[in-house]
Amino acid sequence: MASKPNSTTSSGPEAAAGAATPDSSRNNARPARRPRPPRPNYKHIHRFPLPVSVHPLPPLIPHNPLSIVSVLLSYLTYFVSPPHHEVYPAYFDSNTSSVHVTDEKAIRALWEMGFFGKGTLSRSEPSWLEREKKRRGLLGGVTSEEATRQRRSERRELKLERARMERVAIEERLKVEALARETGVMPADQSTMPAAADGVTTGAAPTTEKYSLRKAKEARIQETRQAVAQSEEGGSPGKKAVRFSPVVQAKEFASDSILHLPDSSPPEQDAGEEPVLENEEHLQLSNEEAFFLVYGLGALQVFDRKQNRALSSTALLSTFCQHSYFPTRNPSTDLHPDDPFMVSYVVYHHFRSLGWVVRSGVKFGVDYILYNRGPVFSHAEYAVVVLPSYEDPYWSATEERQAQCAQKQARSWWWFHCVNRVQAQVKKTLMVCYVDIPPPASDDPTAASEGDIGALLGRYQVREMTIRRWVPNRTRD
Repeated sequence: MASKPNSTTSSGPEAAAGAATPDSSRNNARPARRPRPPRPNYKHIHRFPLPVSVHPLPPLIPHNPLSIVSVLLSYLTYFVSPPHHEVYPAYFDSNTSSVHVTDEKAIRALWEMGFFGKGTLSRSEPSWLEREKKRRGLLGGVTSEEATRQRRSERRELKLERARMERVAIEERLKVEALARETGVMPADQSTMPAAADGVTTGAAPTTEKYSLRKAKEARIQETRQAVAQSEEGGSPGKKAVRFSPVVQAKEFASDSILHLPDSSPPEQDAGEEPVLENEEHLQLSNEEAFFLVYGLGALQVFDRKQNRALSSTALLSTFCQHSYFPTRNPSTDLHPDDPFMVSYVVYHHFRSLGWVVRSGVKFGVDYILYNRGPVFSHAEYAVVVLPSYEDPYWSATEERQAQCAQKQARSWWWFHCVNRVQAQVKKTLMVCYVDIPPPASDDPTAASEGDIGALLGRYQVREMTIRRWVPNRTRD
C-alpha cells in the first residue's frame, strides 16, 4: 500500500523562514552584531598571587620511597641554584604623597602579580601604550574607549531621530485637529494621517505612538536604503526622502566632527621605519601598597628623589606617617600611635596577609574593597571602613583625652546609613574594621624599640564586623 505524501504544512524553522512577514523583514534589516574579541588568558597572566619568587616542593608520600628522593632532589636544586629574588625600583614623590614606578618590567610585574598600584593614564591597569597604538592603527582593532565613544554617538543620533519623528507626528496631529475644527468633520482618509519616517502614511493613532530607539534605528536604515535606491534610479519623481531639520543636521555634523578627530601622530618617518612610541605612563602606588612591598615582601626599594638615596623601612614609615597629614608634619615630630597611615596600613597588612587583594574603595565611599582573586576575575565582595578604637585605659585616664578620642572616632548615623545604602546598591557586604589604638611608646614600658617595626605592628589589634542592610520583605522573621 503506497503511502500518501504528507501535505500538512510544517510549523518548524523552514516554514517560519519561508513566510515573508513584516517582523522577519524588520529583523533582517537590523545590522548583525560584531563578535567580541577573545579575552586574554587571565588565569595564566595572574598565576602568581604576589611578586615573590618561590621554590615549590613535590608532595611527600610516606609509603612511596620515590617521593622522598624527589623531595631531596628538590632541596638539592634549591641549594645549588636558589631562585632569584627580584627587587623593583621606585621613587617617592612628596608633591603627590605617593610612590611611582617608571620601569616597564616592574610595572607589569607589580600589576600582574598581586594587582598593585594604578596606571596614571588609565582607570586601573596601566594600558596607555596599548591603547595609543590601537588608536594610531599600529595594532589593529579599536580600543574600549573608542567603542564606547562610537556607541554613545550612535545612541545620541538615534535619540535625535526619535525626537524628530515624534515632532513630525505632533505637527501632523495638530494639522488634523485644526482641519477638523474648521470643517467640523474628522477626515477619514489616510492622507491626513501623520507620516512615518520612511514617508509612508499609516492609519495608526498618533496619540499612542511611542518611538523607541529601535524604531528610530530602523527608520534610519530605511532612509539610507531609499537614498541609495534614488541615487541608482537617477532621482525618479514621486519619491520623497525625509530630510533632517537644520538643527539636527548641525548636531549630526558636530557629532561627526567629534568622532573623526585629526590623528595626533608623530612626524612622518622614512618608509620601512615603524613609528616609535615612548610609554608616558607609570604605575602609582599608594603608601600602604608601597610599604607592604618594602617591609612585608621585600620586593620594592623606594628612593628619595631629592637626596637620591634608598629609604630604609624605618625611614619610609616615618615619611609616610608625616605625609598622612595635611599640611605635612615636621620630620622632627614624634610618631603617634593613631597616625592615619598607621591605622590604615594595619588593616591593609591584615587583609593582604590573609590572601585578599586589597584595592582603594574611594569610588564607593569606603577605605578599601576586597577581591577574592583580583579585579579581572570578579567584583569586589567586601567594602571596608576603617575606624580607630580607643579601648585602652590610657585614652580614658583624663577628660581631655576622652574628648579628643570621642572627636576622632565620632561618626553620625546618617553617614553610616548612606555608606550602608551605597554598598547595598553595588552588592557588596559592608565590613567595619575597628583598630585598637595602643598607648604611646613613651608611656608603655612593654613597647618595643623604634626600629622594630614588627613589634610596633604587633601592638595593634583589628576587630572585624560585617553589617547587612535589613530588608523587611526578605527578613520577615
